[in-house]
Amino acid sequence: MRWELSEMRARARRWSVLLAAGGLVSVSACRTADAPAKTSSETARPVARTATETFRVESSRLESHLRLPAELMADQTVDVYAKVNSYVKHLRVDIGAVVRKGDVLVTLEAPEIEAQLASAKARLAAMEALHVASKATYERTLKTSQTEGAVARDAIDQARAKEQADAAQVVAARATHDELAAMKGYLVMKAPFDGVVTERNVELGAYVGPSGRGSNKPMVVVKALQKMRLTLSIPESYSPYVRLGGAVTFSVRSLPGRVFSATFSRRAGALDAALRSERVEADVDNADGALLPMMVAEARLTLSSPGPTVVLPRTAVVESGMGTYVLRIQDGAARRIPVTRGLRVGEKIEVFGALEAGDELVLRATEEMKEGMRVAEG
Repeated sequence: MRWELSEMRARARRWSVLLAAGGLVSVSACRTADAPAKTSSETARPVARTATETFRVESSRLESHLRLPAELMADQTVDVYAKVNSYVKHLRVDIGAVVRKGDVLVTLEAPEIEAQLASAKARLAAMEALHVASKATYERTLKTSQTEGAVARDAIDQARAKEQADAAQVVAARATHDELAAMKGYLVMKAPFDGVVTERNVELGAYVGPSGRGSNKPMVVVKALQKMRLTLSIPESYSPYVRLGGAVTFSVRSLPGRVFSATFSRRAGALDAALRSERVEADVDNADGALLPMMVAEARLTLSSPGPTVVLPRTAVVESGMGTYVLRIQDGAARRIPVTRGLRVGEKIEVFGALEAGDELVLRATEEMKEGMRVAEG
C-alpha cells in the first residue's frame, strides 16, 4: 500500500509539471499572435498635421520715410589769397558786399615786380633791335652771294646763325616779360563769380602772400548764395534707395514754420571711410536769401524700391542663430527659405530670396517650427 501511494504521488507531480508547461506555451503563443496585430494598427494610424495660418506671396513696392540731419552750404565758395608777396594798396569791398563776376576786390602793390617787369621790357626791346640788325645783315649777305665769288659760303652760314640766335633771344626775352606781366596781373584780385563777401581779414597796407607764406587766412572770402547745397550722409543700408532727381524736404530751427524743398543732384558714389555713409547733395533755390551757409537742417526723404519686390508681414520672417528665413509650404510640409531683409515699415518688411509671387508661406512662423513639419491650413 505504501508503494502504491508513493507511485500515485509521483504521477500527480509529473502531470502538474506537464500542465504548467502547456499553459506557458499557450500564453506565449497568444502574445506572439497579438504583437503583429498591434504593429499593423499603429502603422495604419495617419500622421497628425498642425493647423497653421498661411498666406500667398504678392509683389509690391514698399515706401519708407526717413529723417536725417543735414547741412546747408554755399553753392560756390572761394578763399582769395595773394599770388605773390605784396602789400594791400586798395581794399574795394567789405563784409556783406554783393559783387559781380569780374569786380575788383583788392588791389596789391609789389615794387619788386614793377622793377623786374621794367627790366624785362627793356631787355625785350634790346633783343628785338639786335634781331632786326642781324636779320638785315643775313638778307644782304644772301643777296650779295648771288654774284659769283662775291661772298664766301662760310660768311653766309655765320650770318644765318647770328640771325637765328638773335631770334631765339627775342623769344626768351618775351617769355620773361610775359611772365612778369602775368605776375603783375595777380596784384588785382577780382571776383570769380557773382556772390557775397562773407569774410575780410586784411587792412590797408597789410603784408600778404600765398597761403602759408605770408597769409594764414584769406584776404576775403566770396560765396555764391543764390543757390545752396543741402548735404546729407545716407547710411549704407538706405543708400540703394536714394535716386538722383528724388525729392527731399527740410526745415531749419531758425526759420520755424517754413518747409523747403529740393531735388537730389549729386551723390558721391562711395561710402565715407569713417561713417560708412554716402554723401548726397541737393540743390536749393535761395532767391530770397533766407538760408545761410552752415545752417543745420532736418531733412525728410521718401525711400522706395526701384521696382516691385516681395513684401511680407513681419511675423512671417524668422530671425535666429541659424539666419533669417521664412517657411514655405511645399507638398504639405514646411521648408525653410533663407532671405535677406530690405526696408522695414511698421509691420511690413521687404525681403530678397528664392521667393515668387503665389508661394504659400506660414503667416506666424517661429523657431519651434522645424524643417519638414507637416502643416495643414488653419
